[in-house]
Amino acid sequence: MSPEGDGAPRARREEAPETCLVPGCGEEALRHLALAEARRAFSSLPEKGRRAPLCRAHYKAWKKATKAERELSRLGR
Repeated sequence: MSPEGDGAPRARREEAPETCLVPGCGEEALRHLALAEARRAFSSLPEKGRRAPLCRAHYKAWKKATKAERELSRLGR
């Protein structure tokens, strides 16, 4: 709804694709993790907001690095 309240939908702004937060990577981000969660695999992430956008390759690396920990968490240990 528009701010005027006339019932017309607002036009969406075209935004540039977000890039991966890992230093040295400029790929387009496909997934977002909590910054604290992403730091478990990538300790060199800059302090930028609460979420860490990751590209496909770095998301896969995070999954591989935290696999055992996430599995234990799911089992309640």
